[in-house]
Amino acid sequence: MISRRDFLQASMAASAIIGASGFGQWGRLAAQQALTQDQLLQFETFGNVSLIHLTDLHAQLKPIWFREPEINIGMGDNRGAVPHVTGADFRRLYGIDDGSASHYALTYDDFAALGQTYGKMGGIDRVATVVNAIRADRPDALFLDGGDTWHGSLPCYKTEGQDVVNVMNALRPDAMTFHWEFTLGSDRVREIIGDLPFDALGQNIFDAEWDEPSEDFKPYSFFERGGVKIAVIGQAFPYMPIANPGWMFPEYSFGIRDERMQEMVDEVRGMGAELVVCLSHNGFDVDKKMASRVQGIDVILAGHTHDALPEPVLVGETIIIASGSNGKFISRVDLDVRDGRMMGFRHKLIPIFSDVIAPDAEVTALVEAEHAPFADEMAEVIGTTDADTLLYRRGNFNGSWDDLICDALISEREADIAMSPGVRWGPSIMPGQDITREDIWNVTSMTYGKAYRTEMTGEFIHTILEDVADNLFNPDPYYQQGGDMVRLGGLGYTIDVNQPIGSRISGLTMLKTGETLDPASTYVVAGWASVNQATEGPQIWDVVENHIRKQDTVSVAPNTSVKVVGA
Repeated sequence: MISRRDFLQASMAASAIIGASGFGQWGRLAAQQALTQDQLLQFETFGNVSLIHLTDLHAQLKPIWFREPEINIGMGDNRGAVPHVTGADFRRLYGIDDGSASHYALTYDDFAALGQTYGKMGGIDRVATVVNAIRADRPDALFLDGGDTWHGSLPCYKTEGQDVVNVMNALRPDAMTFHWEFTLGSDRVREIIGDLPFDALGQNIFDAEWDEPSEDFKPYSFFERGGVKIAVIGQAFPYMPIANPGWMFPEYSFGIRDERMQEMVDEVRGMGAELVVCLSHNGFDVDKKMASRVQGIDVILAGHTHDALPEPVLVGETIIIASGSNGKFISRVDLDVRDGRMMGFRHKLIPIFSDVIAPDAEVTALVEAEHAPFADEMAEVIGTTDADTLLYRRGNFNGSWDDLICDALISEREADIAMSPGVRWGPSIMPGQDITREDIWNVTSMTYGKAYRTEMTGEFIHTILEDVADNLFNPDPYYQQGGDMVRLGGLGYTIDVNQPIGSRISGLTMLKTGETLDPASTYVVAGWASVNQATEGPQIWDVVENHIRKQDTVSVAPNTSVKVVGA
């Protein structure tokens, strides 16, 4: 008798036919300039339930360039495992042809050249077209938003998220969970969720004073789809007060809360749930560990770490789906649920090629209306990139956007050293392209963006780097509590990712003078995104804009100041 796990493994193979092999097909078609919307959306309908997953939109409502990471290091049991595989290794793993559309969409190398062939990706009006097409095929498909939605652009900042809320409501999600949304402030979050036409979920969002589940967020919701009783459990980002300013949402506490997650799974199963879905903003490695500790979750829809994988990852009997970020992809998952159990599935990571997928006219008009008050402000050209400079962010260490921001901090704030947060969001800018005010805001927009200027000893700087490195490279995913490595300007170093905290960072060197950082000396440091409430200074987008105006044509040399050992 075949086991349920064998059923699922067989489904993995079937998913690969639609998913990874589908990528190869896109590459061949695109090489012939024959990529079509019908081919991108082609799907062999399966089973009786369909899930649609979008996550980490970061307020990017229009098509963008977005380069995937070059360096993504896995630690402990995740070393060398997806999503910690990049570039040519990723393509070999999934059988992706060099130069194909999937090469461009899913890996970093040759990005600027391939972008000329395949164009921008994303655009919420194109996402709407895909969602509507899936619903036409499976009318009761469940559409779930993984969070990091109401954050990341000039209009989103200036409307306190309302522009994105209005547009997303038009797509009719069924539920969502949260992370950066909380940086709008808890009062604003409650105001928005009070009017949402769908459910706001987070089983791990607690009342901080009473250490009880918050009444503002439901732990789970039930849906009847395809004759199946489905429970969707929300899992908000667990490390909010560590990664973001706790003073913005003091009423709430978070955490992974495995034991409560198990209680929620058991509770919904006891109420007749035949399919249990976790809508998660944990991050992929955290989801893998949670799946190994919590029994009874059928599907985890992963978010936070921006990973895009053409095949699910199986942990026990739980499948984990990674749907990318910035509107580049939508995941469709069809499931066969019989006798109260998920017996098989088909999956496709659908790329949103903006020049191929037709925009939904109503959503296009809505986006234009929401952005109209800011259109002139956003469109102003501040500078250009030179013919050799691709501005990108995304990877464990500095990207060229980060280097430019650090240069701006050092120059405009008259500092010796610059620190920029290792956030994952922010579109790319192609070589020779205009840099508009909108582009600058897309990589700097946040509600605590003041650019501070302070003094730090060399010893304190070293301590900061060690702490951030442990957040990223601790072998236990449950101790990986933030984004990527803090980006530095004016200072180089060596990092051995295999060492324990306190021993990873060495060779700290001032780039301007070549001198070793003196632990006892004091240095002027400029940075932004401090979690301290009393931070003073100009807004980071103004600092970067002033710097780019002075440069006019931006040139960013390859960064060789960070040496990585043990990866």
